[in-house]
Amino acid sequence: MAATGFHTADELNALLPGTLPGLLGIVIDSHQPGRLTSHLDVRPELLAPNGYLHAATVVGLADTSCGLATRALLAEGASGFTTIELKSNHLGTAREGRIAAVATNVHAGRTTQVWDAVVSDAGSGKTLALFRCTQSVLWPR
Repeated sequence: MAATGFHTADELNALLPGTLPGLLGIVIDSHQPGRLTSHLDVRPELLAPNGYLHAATVVGLADTSCGLATRALLAEGASGFTTIELKSNHLGTAREGRIAAVATNVHAGRTTQVWDAVVSDAGSGKTLALFRCTQSVLWPR
């Protein structure tokens, strides 16, 4: 992913059709450097066979939110980034409704960025997952 600087929520949403985040139905609600909010509507295709929200759906929302926000904090001259580590703690689930994520930057260095995201049930506000990822900043060779 090329370093492209700050994008509005509308510009980020325009990148999603035809990609996994687009298939998941992720929508970016707001973006400012260091913080991004997003959501997706729970539908049957996003559930696990047990009828509850699939963990991969939650991780997809959190990782997409952190990844899209990473772009705005890349250092001048960086060519992009890639995720080198991610972790999630799942504290709850949903079967319907909407889930939302708030991604916030913890560290924006020259070689790495660290991001946290909280995924919650948009209706109740209940925290469903805590997520953290580390991004490696890429530089031209």
